[in-house]
Amino acid sequence: MKQTKLPTLLFVFLLFACNLSNTFCEGQNQTKQSQDTIRSEPKDVNSSNGPNNIVRTIIQDRKGNIWMASWEGVFKYDGKSFTNITSKVSSTPFFSIIEDRNGNFWFGTIGSGVYFYDGKFFKNFTTKDGLLNNDVTKIYEDKAGNICFGCSGGASFYDGKSFRNYILKGDTLIEDTLGKTFEERQPTGVNTILQDGTGKFWFGTTQNLLLFDGKTATPLSNKDGKSFKNVWSISEDRKGSIWFGVDEGLYRFNPSVSLHADGDAFTKVSNRSALCIIEDQKGNIWTTTVVGRNCEVLCYDGKTLSDKIPSVSNVSIGVYNLYFGILEALDGSIWVGSGIGVFVYDGKAFVHYKGTERKEE
Repeated sequence: MKQTKLPTLLFVFLLFACNLSNTFCEGQNQTKQSQDTIRSEPKDVNSSNGPNNIVRTIIQDRKGNIWMASWEGVFKYDGKSFTNITSKVSSTPFFSIIEDRNGNFWFGTIGSGVYFYDGKFFKNFTTKDGLLNNDVTKIYEDKAGNICFGCSGGASFYDGKSFRNYILKGDTLIEDTLGKTFEERQPTGVNTILQDGTGKFWFGTTQNLLLFDGKTATPLSNKDGKSFKNVWSISEDRKGSIWFGVDEGLYRFNPSVSLHADGDAFTKVSNRSALCIIEDQKGNIWTTTVVGRNCEVLCYDGKTLSDKIPSVSNVSIGVYNLYFGILEALDGSIWVGSGIGVFVYDGKAFVHYKGTERKEE
């Protein structure tokens, strides 16, 4: 199989996973958080067309198909088999993916910008078209239908005709009016984007957490006045609470508390970080997190989330690996992207859809 040279961004991510291991382990002792471990020996299911490398983002489309952004391409699973949608389009690593309100797909890459896919044809957008940078780690559709891209160096908003770019400068995000783009990878970037129920945008960056009202991006801090470093994921639950994962833990923002109330609006739920966060149909919060030199899949019991220390279960996959994107499918199954393909949990056990070795073409 042809081996893809890992981009710098991946090395940074893996170093993050390993170098902070001691911090996370110490954090577990500090919180004294009770944890049940649900162990499952995964069943391997060989799939000749499935991913066998890093799966970073997983979504489900309106037709029920599962889509995966992988280092080997974008894969579609129709319930029976996998298809590599981008195998003849690009060999670049794919990192992010969404389906927009019109049923079109957007695929973010590391190094080759963004691909638009309408089910038949592809269109590639890069810095030559106005995209801020060709490393795109997050794609998000806002309430107005704009497609938002978290990039190295900042963020790009696409309205269907042109890009509007925002550049990270100091501790804030500033709109670019000069048509500036970055050909090279920047030292900072936007990892994740969310527009909340009030219409405000939350940007998680490598430096801090920003709240954007459409004009000004305000850096947020905890009750100690410190910035939230390396915000990897942001999610809004059904009650309007904002969840986000940073280097030193998992936080929840209470929208009923003023942001200026000495940081009391932010509750540190766990010292375990959260690379990805979702809320399932029962109101439980699922995360993938770094523990030691490995990752775990954690489920925070929705019935105890209001407690000072909520109950958490480690849903052990039983395979030593890194775990990234996470999705709850419509049937309630939990899909987890890993460094060796994708795992699916049905509430009792994991299945590892194991891509077979592919010969170099």
